[in-house]
Amino acid sequence: MQSPYTLTESLAHQTRRHFLSRCGMGLGSMALASMAQSEDSNPLVGAGSNNALSSKLSHHVAKAKQVIYLFMAGGPSQLELLDYKPVLQQYNGKAIPDSYLEGKRFAFMDSSFKNRSTLLGTRRTFQQHGQCGMWVSDLLPHTAGIVDECTFLRSCQTNLFNHAPAKLFMNTGSGQFGRPSMGAWANYGLGTSCQDLPGFVVLQSGPRGPRGGAVNWGSGFLPTVYQGVPLRGQGEPILNLTTPDGIGTPSQRSVIDTVKALNMQHLVETGDPEIATRIEAYEMAFKMQASAPELIDLSQESKETLELYGVESNTSTFARNCLLARRLVERGVKFIQLYHTNWDSHGGPGENLQGDFEKVCREIDQPCAALVKDLKRRGLLDDTLVIWGGEFGRTPMGENRSTTGRNHHIDAFTMWFAGGGTKAGHIVGETDELGFDAISDPAHTHDIHATILHLLGLDHERLTFRFQGRDFRLTDVHGQLIHKLYA
Repeated sequence: MQSPYTLTESLAHQTRRHFLSRCGMGLGSMALASMAQSEDSNPLVGAGSNNALSSKLSHHVAKAKQVIYLFMAGGPSQLELLDYKPVLQQYNGKAIPDSYLEGKRFAFMDSSFKNRSTLLGTRRTFQQHGQCGMWVSDLLPHTAGIVDECTFLRSCQTNLFNHAPAKLFMNTGSGQFGRPSMGAWANYGLGTSCQDLPGFVVLQSGPRGPRGGAVNWGSGFLPTVYQGVPLRGQGEPILNLTTPDGIGTPSQRSVIDTVKALNMQHLVETGDPEIATRIEAYEMAFKMQASAPELIDLSQESKETLELYGVESNTSTFARNCLLARRLVERGVKFIQLYHTNWDSHGGPGENLQGDFEKVCREIDQPCAALVKDLKRRGLLDDTLVIWGGEFGRTPMGENRSTTGRNHHIDAFTMWFAGGGTKAGHIVGETDELGFDAISDPAHTHDIHATILHLLGLDHERLTFRFQGRDFRLTDVHGQLIHKLYA
């Protein structure tokens, strides 16, 4: 019986001969043949520069090399946080004029129309902070301390007013299933310099996962190698990643190489790119057995750093995930996305604008500010784009449930950006005196996507993938660059 090493070597030779005999298959075969030849010399070495996530040239000089997207799932109320409206306070309890509601749709029609929702002033206290004079509420005291590092975009707009499709839209540019996420597009266009961790990593915290689930970080019709990989912030980073007892590294490497050779034979027969993804998945899993446990081990972090983020225990919290995001940036991961729930503040049990909203703000305020500070002091902020925001905003009208809340709103909400070529200490856009609609520099989701890709060195009109007979892109047929965000 052949040893695993000999079997692997034999399969590699057979695969290369098969490639050469079918040379009419084109450039794909040439690339695979190159893989086979390189592995002939040392079959214990995995695929190198030929893998789909290898670094690629950008369309133009990039301002940002990596992205950390802090996604506040559920739609944080800008009127309680970052969009101060003293006139709304004056009209608290009065009916909103009909002219505002004509042609508008909301998530809960009864509460918005049959009951003729009244305007709701905030109970929060706002103050101006920093040299930029940004108004920030008392719910975000730590964020108030970094306003001169951020660009605040107060005129964001989107298309969809229910959570799952709105999250899809914010992440993929479409409310329909099957489109690639922004992180997948970034990895498809640029690859990653990190060789032992995925190019797109997802971390989650809060009482539940985001509505819509994994499609928010999926690869859609792109090869699945580009999809986001969820990591757990404690315990085993990925389930079933640990090598079983009694299995040594050399024997495991031999098995992986044998499976790779078999997969390569199947790949040249079928031309199915998902087989190439499978090959790379085995390689990445093998590498992550060492890299992932080291990543989530915070024992080498100083007490001062842990206190800066507010990491209090070895539990999967947003604070811990923010610190892990910094560690992922240090290791070269291209796109890191943190999801934190629940920001769905309609009023009612667990969703009111008093205690429940205060709690979720406390959970994210210190870690977000700490992340920006930590990246800056380590010299990483210039090359890292930090994004904060949700899928939509909240209405200036209140919802009268068992407690007070606000409805979903797509015409005005606030996001902030830091580092990565954005203009520090800058405010872009303005909403009307009630906070209902953007009246200057409106920024649609497609515009935000185009701008983020531009900062990464990608032209959103050139970053395309042909599927079902036409070229698709993240911004579809839309998207204008938001030049005021740039440094």
